[in-house]
Amino acid sequence: MSQHASLFVWHELMTSDAPAATAFYTAVLGVATAVQPMPDGDYTLLSAGGTQVAGLMALPAAAAAAGARPGWTGYVAVADVDAKAAAVQAAGGTVCHPPADIPGVGRFATVADPHGAVFTLFSGSGSDEPPVSTPGTPGTVGWNELMANDLDSAWGFYSGLLGWVKDTAVDMGPMGTYQLFAPAAGAPAIGGMMTRPPELPAAFWLHYFNVAAIDAGAQRVRDAGGQVLNGPMEVPGGSWIVQCMDPQGAAFALVAPTR
Repeated sequence: MSQHASLFVWHELMTSDAPAATAFYTAVLGVATAVQPMPDGDYTLLSAGGTQVAGLMALPAAAAAAGARPGWTGYVAVADVDAKAAAVQAAGGTVCHPPADIPGVGRFATVADPHGAVFTLFSGSGSDEPPVSTPGTPGTVGWNELMANDLDSAWGFYSGLLGWVKDTAVDMGPMGTYQLFAPAAGAPAIGGMMTRPPELPAAFWLHYFNVAAIDAGAQRVRDAGGQVLNGPMEVPGGSWIVQCMDPQGAAFALVAPTR
Protein backbone atom coordinates (compact mmCIF):
# COMPACT_ATOMS: atom_id res chain seq x y z
CA MET A 1 0.00 0.00 0.00
CA SER A 2 2.86 2.34 -0.79
CA GLN A 3 0.79 5.15 -2.29
CA HIS A 4 -1.57 5.05 0.69
CA ALA A 5 0.96 5.05 3.53
CA SER A 6 -0.36 7.03 6.51
CA LEU A 7 -3.55 8.00 4.67
CA PHE A 8 -7.07 7.38 5.90
CA VAL A 9 -8.16 4.61 3.51
CA TRP A 10 -11.48 3.52 5.02
CA HIS A 11 -14.13 4.74 7.44
CA GLU A 12 -16.42 2.49 9.42
CA LEU A 13 -19.55 3.01 11.51
CA MET A 14 -20.57 0.71 14.33
CA THR A 15 -24.15 1.47 15.26
CA SER A 16 -27.09 0.32 17.33
CA ASP A 17 -29.41 0.03 14.30
CA ALA A 18 -27.63 -0.86 11.07
CA PRO A 19 -30.70 -0.81 8.75
CA ALA A 20 -31.78 2.61 10.05
CA ALA A 21 -28.24 3.97 9.76
CA THR A 22 -27.99 2.66 6.20
CA ALA A 23 -31.20 4.47 5.28
CA PHE A 24 -29.99 7.67 6.95
CA TYR A 25 -26.59 7.88 5.23
CA THR A 26 -28.06 6.86 1.90
CA ALA A 27 -30.47 9.79 2.15
CA VAL A 28 -27.88 12.29 3.39
CA LEU A 29 -24.87 11.32 1.24
CA GLY A 30 -26.45 9.70 -1.80
CA VAL A 31 -24.18 6.66 -1.49
CA ALA A 32 -24.90 3.29 -3.03
CA THR A 33 -25.06 0.31 -0.65
CA ALA A 34 -24.34 -3.40 -0.84
CA VAL A 35 -24.66 -5.96 1.95
CA GLN A 36 -21.80 -8.38 2.58
CA PRO A 37 -22.74 -11.31 4.87
CA MET A 38 -20.17 -11.85 7.63
CA PRO A 39 -19.85 -14.49 10.37
CA ASP A 40 -20.80 -11.94 13.05
CA GLY A 41 -23.58 -10.24 11.04
CA ASP A 42 -24.09 -8.29 7.85
CA TYR A 43 -21.59 -5.65 6.80
CA THR A 44 -22.97 -2.85 4.62
CA LEU A 45 -20.58 -1.34 2.08
CA LEU A 46 -21.08 2.30 1.07
CA SER A 47 -19.90 3.39 -2.39
CA ALA A 48 -19.47 6.86 -3.87
CA GLY A 49 -18.51 7.61 -7.44
CA GLY A 50 -18.26 3.90 -8.12
CA THR A 51 -15.68 3.32 -5.36
CA GLN A 52 -16.27 1.60 -2.02
CA VAL A 53 -15.41 4.19 0.62
CA ALA A 54 -16.93 3.13 3.95
CA GLY A 55 -18.81 0.42 5.77
CA LEU A 56 -21.21 0.00 8.64
CA MET A 57 -22.30 -2.79 10.91
CA ALA A 58 -24.20 -3.41 14.12
CA LEU A 59 -22.32 -2.92 17.37
CA PRO A 60 -21.41 -6.36 18.74
CA ALA A 61 -23.56 -7.20 21.76
CA ALA A 62 -20.51 -7.61 23.99
CA ALA A 63 -19.18 -4.18 23.01
CA ALA A 64 -22.55 -2.55 23.63
CA ALA A 65 -22.81 -4.25 27.02
CA ALA A 66 -19.35 -2.90 27.88
CA GLY A 67 -20.53 0.64 27.16
CA ALA A 68 -19.58 1.12 23.52
CA ARG A 69 -21.75 3.63 21.68
CA PRO A 70 -22.37 4.27 17.98
CA GLY A 71 -19.45 5.98 16.30
CA TRP A 72 -17.31 6.35 13.19
CA THR A 73 -13.70 5.13 13.06
CA GLY A 74 -11.03 5.99 10.50
CA TYR A 75 -8.63 3.35 9.13
CA VAL A 76 -5.04 4.53 8.57
CA ALA A 77 -2.79 2.57 6.20
CA VAL A 78 0.45 1.22 7.66
CA ALA A 79 2.97 -1.34 6.44
CA ASP A 80 3.00 -3.47 9.61
CA VAL A 81 -0.10 -3.47 11.81
CA ASP A 82 1.48 -5.53 14.59
CA ALA A 83 4.53 -3.30 14.89
CA LYS A 84 2.43 -0.14 14.89
CA ALA A 85 0.03 -1.54 17.50
CA ALA A 86 3.03 -2.27 19.73
CA ALA A 87 4.29 1.28 19.09
CA VAL A 88 0.91 2.70 20.15
CA GLN A 89 1.22 0.91 23.49
CA ALA A 90 4.83 1.98 23.92
CA ALA A 91 3.78 5.61 23.37
CA GLY A 92 1.08 5.45 26.04
CA GLY A 93 -1.90 4.50 23.90
CA THR A 94 -4.19 1.49 24.13
CA VAL A 95 -4.86 -1.49 21.87
CA CYS A 96 -8.65 -1.86 21.92
CA HIS A 97 -8.80 -4.76 19.45
CA PRO A 98 -5.55 -6.71 18.95
CA PRO A 99 -4.19 -7.27 15.45
CA ALA A 100 -6.37 -9.65 13.47
CA ASP A 101 -6.91 -10.71 9.88
CA ILE A 102 -9.92 -9.91 7.71
CA PRO A 103 -9.81 -12.87 5.29
CA GLY A 104 -9.11 -11.71 1.77
CA VAL A 105 -8.98 -8.05 2.80
CA GLY A 106 -6.11 -7.35 5.17
CA ARG A 107 -5.03 -7.02 8.78
CA PHE A 108 -6.23 -4.45 11.32
CA ALA A 109 -5.98 -3.34 14.93
CA THR A 110 -8.23 -0.81 16.63
CA VAL A 111 -6.30 1.46 18.98
CA ALA A 112 -6.69 4.62 21.05
CA ASP A 113 -4.16 7.40 21.36
CA PRO A 114 -2.92 8.45 24.82
CA HIS A 115 -5.88 10.86 25.10
CA GLY A 116 -8.43 8.14 24.29
CA ALA A 117 -9.29 9.05 20.67
CA VAL A 118 -9.92 5.83 18.72
CA PHE A 119 -8.67 4.94 15.23
CA THR A 120 -7.75 1.78 13.33
CA LEU A 121 -4.44 0.64 11.85
CA PHE A 122 -4.83 -1.26 8.56
CA SER A 123 -2.70 -3.10 6.02
CA GLY A 124 -4.29 -4.56 2.90
CA SER A 125 -3.54 -8.07 1.70
CA GLY A 126 -2.23 -8.91 -1.75
CA SER A 127 -0.44 -6.70 -4.24
CA ASP A 128 -3.44 -4.72 -5.48
CA GLU A 129 -3.88 -1.32 -3.88
CA PRO A 130 -7.40 -0.02 -3.33
CA PRO A 131 -8.71 2.57 -5.79
CA VAL A 132 -8.46 6.23 -4.85
CA SER A 133 -11.56 8.41 -5.10
CA THR A 134 -11.30 11.76 -6.83
CA PRO A 135 -10.89 14.42 -4.10
CA GLY A 136 -14.18 16.14 -3.31
CA THR A 137 -16.37 13.33 -4.65
CA PRO A 138 -19.73 13.58 -2.81
CA GLY A 139 -20.13 10.76 -0.33
CA THR A 140 -16.40 10.33 0.32
CA VAL A 141 -14.61 11.57 3.44
CA GLY A 142 -12.82 14.80 2.66
CA TRP A 143 -11.35 15.71 6.04
CA ASN A 144 -10.33 14.03 9.31
CA GLU A 145 -10.24 16.12 12.47
CA LEU A 146 -8.85 15.35 15.91
CA MET A 147 -10.09 17.14 19.00
CA ALA A 148 -7.21 16.32 21.35
CA ASN A 149 -6.77 16.87 25.06
CA ASP A 150 -3.58 18.73 24.19
CA LEU A 151 -2.42 19.60 20.67
CA ASP A 152 1.32 19.43 21.33
CA SER A 153 1.34 15.97 22.91
CA ALA A 154 -1.15 14.64 20.35
CA TRP A 155 1.06 15.92 17.53
CA GLY A 156 4.08 14.20 19.04
CA PHE A 157 2.19 10.90 19.19
CA TYR A 158 0.81 10.91 15.63
CA SER A 159 3.87 12.34 13.92
CA GLY A 160 6.04 9.76 15.65
CA LEU A 161 3.69 6.86 14.92
CA LEU A 162 2.57 7.67 11.37
CA GLY A 163 5.12 10.14 10.04
CA TRP A 164 2.55 12.88 9.51
CA VAL A 165 4.03 16.32 8.80
CA LYS A 166 2.73 19.76 9.67
CA ASP A 167 0.94 21.80 7.03
CA THR A 168 -0.63 25.23 7.69
CA ALA A 169 -1.27 26.29 11.29
CA VAL A 170 -4.40 28.43 11.73
CA ASP A 171 -4.62 30.85 14.65
CA MET A 172 -8.07 30.33 16.22
CA GLY A 173 -7.68 33.11 18.76
CA PRO A 174 -8.77 32.06 22.27
CA MET A 175 -9.39 28.52 20.97
CA GLY A 176 -5.69 28.08 20.17
CA THR A 177 -4.02 26.67 17.06
CA TYR A 178 -5.65 24.47 14.45
CA GLN A 179 -2.83 22.40 12.96
CA LEU A 180 -3.34 20.95 9.49
CA PHE A 181 -1.36 17.79 8.70
CA ALA A 182 -0.31 15.81 5.63
CA PRO A 183 0.84 12.19 5.26
CA ALA A 184 4.23 13.26 3.90
CA ALA A 185 6.16 16.37 2.89
CA GLY A 186 4.68 17.91 -0.24
CA ALA A 187 1.44 15.93 -0.04
CA PRO A 188 -1.97 17.62 0.36
CA ALA A 189 -3.34 18.06 3.87
CA ILE A 190 -5.74 15.29 4.94
CA GLY A 191 -6.92 16.69 8.26
CA GLY A 192 -6.39 18.94 11.22
CA MET A 193 -6.08 18.77 14.99
CA MET A 194 -6.44 21.13 17.91
CA THR A 195 -6.83 21.18 21.67
CA ARG A 196 -10.49 20.47 22.32
CA PRO A 197 -12.59 23.26 23.84
CA PRO A 198 -13.61 22.64 27.46
CA GLU A 199 -17.26 22.01 26.57
CA LEU A 200 -16.24 18.81 24.75
CA PRO A 201 -15.88 16.07 27.37
CA ALA A 202 -13.33 13.80 25.66
CA ALA A 203 -10.85 13.55 22.82
CA PHE A 204 -12.21 12.13 19.56
CA TRP A 205 -11.80 11.93 15.79
CA LEU A 206 -14.50 13.57 13.63
CA HIS A 207 -14.79 12.65 9.95
CA TYR A 208 -16.18 15.07 7.32
CA PHE A 209 -18.11 13.70 4.34
CA ASN A 210 -18.11 15.65 1.07
CA VAL A 211 -21.41 17.03 -0.21
CA ALA A 212 -22.11 19.38 -3.12
CA ALA A 213 -23.60 22.25 -1.08
CA ILE A 214 -23.73 22.63 2.69
CA ASP A 215 -27.24 24.05 3.21
CA ALA A 216 -28.86 21.28 1.19
CA GLY A 217 -26.74 18.70 3.00
CA ALA A 218 -27.73 20.06 6.40
CA GLN A 219 -31.39 19.94 5.42
CA ARG A 220 -31.06 16.30 4.38
CA VAL A 221 -29.61 15.54 7.82
CA ARG A 222 -32.65 17.10 9.50
CA ASP A 223 -35.14 15.53 7.11
CA ALA A 224 -33.67 12.08 7.75
CA GLY A 225 -33.94 12.45 11.52
CA GLY A 226 -30.43 13.61 12.42
CA GLN A 227 -29.28 16.77 14.19
CA VAL A 228 -27.11 19.67 13.04
CA LEU A 229 -25.08 20.59 16.11
CA ASN A 230 -22.92 23.37 14.71
CA GLY A 231 -22.93 25.43 11.51
CA PRO A 232 -23.09 26.08 8.68
CA MET A 233 -19.79 27.93 9.02
CA GLU A 234 -17.11 28.94 6.56
CA VAL A 235 -13.61 27.70 7.31
CA PRO A 236 -10.20 28.93 6.09
CA GLY A 237 -9.84 28.08 2.42
CA GLY A 238 -13.48 28.86 1.66
CA SER A 239 -15.17 25.52 2.37
CA TRP A 240 -18.36 25.27 4.40
CA ILE A 241 -19.01 22.76 7.18
CA VAL A 242 -21.69 21.48 9.52
CA GLN A 243 -21.15 19.15 12.46
CA CYS A 244 -23.91 16.63 13.03
CA MET A 245 -25.24 13.62 14.91
CA ASP A 246 -27.08 10.75 13.26
CA PRO A 247 -30.31 9.30 14.72
CA GLN A 248 -28.37 6.60 16.61
CA GLY A 249 -26.03 9.15 18.24
CA ALA A 250 -22.89 8.88 16.10
CA ALA A 251 -21.07 12.15 15.41
CA PHE A 252 -20.08 13.05 11.85
CA ALA A 253 -19.70 16.19 9.75
CA LEU A 254 -20.25 17.47 6.23
CA VAL A 255 -17.96 19.66 4.13
CA ALA A 256 -18.81 21.42 0.86
CA PRO A 257 -17.18 23.91 -1.50
CA THR A 258 -20.25 26.17 -1.45
CA ARG A 259 -23.06 27.29 0.81
